[in-house]
Order: sequence, then structure tokens, then C-alpha cells
Amino acid sequence: MVAQKSREIRLGRRPEGMPTRNDFVMAETEVPAPGPGQVLVRNIYMSVDPYMRGRMVIRESYVPPFQIGEALSGGAVGQVVESDNPQFKRGDYVSNFSGWREWLVSGGGDLQKINPAVAPIQAFLGTFGIPGLTAYAGLLKVGELKDGEKVFVSAASGAVGAVVCQIAKAKGCTVVGSAGSDEKCGWLVREAGVDRAINYRTCGNLAKAVRNALPDGIDVYFENVGGAHLDAALANMRLHGRVAVCGMIAQYNDTALPPGPSNFINVLPKRLTIRGFIVTDYASLMPEFLRDMVDWYRGGKMKWRETIAEGLENAPDAFIGLFKGENIGKMLVKIGPDPAV
Repeated sequence: MVAQKSREIRLGRRPEGMPTRNDFVMAETEVPAPGPGQVLVRNIYMSVDPYMRGRMVIRESYVPPFQIGEALSGGAVGQVVESDNPQFKRGDYVSNFSGWREWLVSGGGDLQKINPAVAPIQAFLGTFGIPGLTAYAGLLKVGELKDGEKVFVSAASGAVGAVVCQIAKAKGCTVVGSAGSDEKCGWLVREAGVDRAINYRTCGNLAKAVRNALPDGIDVYFENVGGAHLDAALANMRLHGRVAVCGMIAQYNDTALPPGPSNFINVLPKRLTIRGFIVTDYASLMPEFLRDMVDWYRGGKMKWRETIAEGLENAPDAFIGLFKGENIGKMLVKIGPDPAV
């Protein structure tokens, strides 16, 4: 096979505050035919995720920063078009961490086969992928959820939050979620099955709204937002409550440190546990997670929404849209149709 042309998106400059399209550059490269032991993959869907914003600046973190002028990376699913690797055959669907580009050549070590009979392939970037595992590990292992507890979830209609809500409901819990629109709140109640949904943009006093929804208090708060949401949760935690800190998207574009939570003093008398976590610490849970997820999905206890942008050229807008609340559920970019194999 002759060399394949591939478009990719690179970091053009480091964003200051909210990213803009000018921070990204589209480029075209030549992808060689696969050599011995290699496979050629055409990406079909790619993921954009809030944590990527932290990789666009130079600072100490759990993952290296993106480099100026280099292609960005992230979760993707694609199909093997050509293979000289006995582990993969032409037509296999695979997940990889080389998103933000159309084509890639791989030795196979960074590829994982996915089964389209289990769920649509793009679901392995969301509910059946890293966001789903994040929800599973964060709620059950970090949050130490017990059956029947009271749970509050911020960004509850997002890729992680929606799974958290439904796992908690599957465990017999009372669940309240927050989201930024009436449409998102409606989906949470009708489809995800939460007991109450709070539109944080229109509810007025968020702490009071949480108290009204969970008058007995919160056993587990799953933190995706930070800021006012953390304040509201700390004001309503029960004795020995747990806070699983997954993300704080409200602060990702801040250019200065915001004030700390005014209710942090409640950690002491209520003997709270606040624990941050990174999903890679729980990679060993993937088989257990997939078994449970398949059971919940087939039992009608796991649903999801996706927001899909069409075309690699629109990936920067999809990424920026995460910080404007433009997505319901997982934000994805469809790079192209299934390749003919």
C-alpha cells in the first residue's frame, strides 16, 4: 500500500484562559505503509475531554504536557485497514490513544480490540471506556459507596457524571444531579433515573437547592466541577461523608487562583474524607467494570447520550464547547466513515 495522507491537529500555542481556534493548527502528514509487525488504522471517532486543557500548559502534573507543533493525542476508536501483526486482522475495531488524527501506524502495543456486538464502537470512548471506568472507580472505590446512600453528582449529564448517577441508582441510592440546562436536567430524570435534578444556572442558591433535594444530607459527593458546587456539597455533607474528586472543570481556564471553598471548615466536625484520584490508578478494574457495565446495560439500567461533531476540522470547537456546556453526555468527533475493508 502506498503512503497514506493523514490530517492531524496540533497545538499551535498555549492557550491563555478559554482556548480559541487560533490555539490549534491543522496539518497534513504522510503515513507510511505498515512494516513488519505493524498495523494501519483509520480513526473513526475521537474523544475530547476536559483534562486535556491541563496538558496545554507547562506545569507539573500526572501526565506530560502537549508540545507546541506536535499532534495532540487522546482517545479514539478506529478500524484496522492493513495488518502485518498476528494479533490484529483487517477489519478489527480497536481503541487507541492517538486521536486528533485520521490515520496511524502502530506496532499494536497501544491498541485494544473492541467488540461492536457489545455496544456501538463510540461507546468505548464514553460509557464503556475511560469515562465509564472513571465513574465506576471513583464512586465505588474512592467514594466507597454503600447501598442505599444519598449521592450528589455535579456535571451529572456529562460522560462521567451520567454513569455515576446510574451506578448509584443500580445500588439503590437516592441520587441528585446538577446540570446547566433544563434539557439536561430533564434527561437525567427521564432517562438516567435520578431522583432530582438541579439546574445550577437558574436555581439561585445552590447550597439551598441541594438541601431541599437531599434534606437528610449527602453521603457521597462526586466532584466534577469545583467552585460553588464544592461549597454547596460541603454545606450539606453527612457525618463521615466522602467526596470523590474527579475534576474541577470550573477552574480549568482560570488565569489566577480562585478563592478556596468557604465551607471547608465542615471537614472537621463532620469527619469528611476528600480524596482526589486518577483513573489510571484503577486500570486493573477494567475487566470487572466491563462485566458490571454489560449487565447494567442489558438490564436497562445504563443509558447515555452523545454529542457528536462532524469532521476532524471541528475538533477544536468541540473541545472548546466542553467548557461552555454545549454537550449532553460524551463529546465526540466523528473523523470519518467506517473504512472499506
